[in-house]
Amino acid sequence: MALFRTKKAIFTAAAAALTLTLSACGGGSGSGGSPESSGSAPYSVASNVSLTGSPTFDKIKSNGKVRVGVKQDQPGLGFMDAATGQYSGFDIEIAKWIAASLGYSADKIEFKPIPSANRESAIQNGDIDYYVGTYSITDSRKKQVDFAGPYFVTGQGLLVKKDNTTINSEKDIAGKTVCSATGSTPLQNIQKNFPQTSARSFDTYSQCVDALKNGQVDAVTTDQAILIGYAAQDPDNLKVVGTPFTTEKYGVGVTKGDAALRKFVNDTFTNGHDVWQKVYDSTLGKSGTKVEQPAVDNY
Repeated sequence: MALFRTKKAIFTAAAAALTLTLSACGGGSGSGGSPESSGSAPYSVASNVSLTGSPTFDKIKSNGKVRVGVKQDQPGLGFMDAATGQYSGFDIEIAKWIAASLGYSADKIEFKPIPSANRESAIQNGDIDYYVGTYSITDSRKKQVDFAGPYFVTGQGLLVKKDNTTINSEKDIAGKTVCSATGSTPLQNIQKNFPQTSARSFDTYSQCVDALKNGQVDAVTTDQAILIGYAAQDPDNLKVVGTPFTTEKYGVGVTKGDAALRKFVNDTFTNGHDVWQKVYDSTLGKSGTKVEQPAVDNY
């Protein structure tokens, strides 16, 4: 898959901090709200699925807010500005869209950064209501949590130093040290399918990128969408090489057995193609890369 093969305008992709500021009407009625973007016509996100019987939505109503697990170190996807504390990126806007469809405006969202290794436990323990953060749908994870979506499809890639001429694709990583986030699908792929490659892990991808810059590792691997964002932050020293060598489907992690919420979010995605397109165009789409919304998996 070559969703992010091009590096055209990657500066804009990483810097895309345009916030749709979705606000909702309906105050958490559970029938879907009518969020709107500031200065734009209302978005249609109404779902035909009832939230009756959803323990997660009952908790949201009781708390009067939505707690969303996210990433905070992935430019263009899930990123927190240290100076302002504001979150931006494609995943952040997807999280806002879901909250709005539930009837909760952006000021009723509590974003909680959760490392990759702690995503399942955060959902299972009820620390968050749902998770939106480059969360690949896998059979092993489905044993612990449920997924709505996918809402995006990408693939695993490689980030190296700009002057590196020895690594041009996954075929060149034998004998090299490759870093990824602890508990992530890309790390598991390296450990399982590249036995001659030394795998190293940290809690966050940003730590892996720091290790790459410091010469502790030879490459960083994760979804190419994420890597393009890091390369855009430091284009004089970093580059993305090769083409994606896996297929990763990003889903929304929800509590295992909460079929009502999962079906509600899937219905929102299915009915909200125009909203999805506006969310993408205002974030990752600024790179100039054209991507179609994937169909959801209704299981």
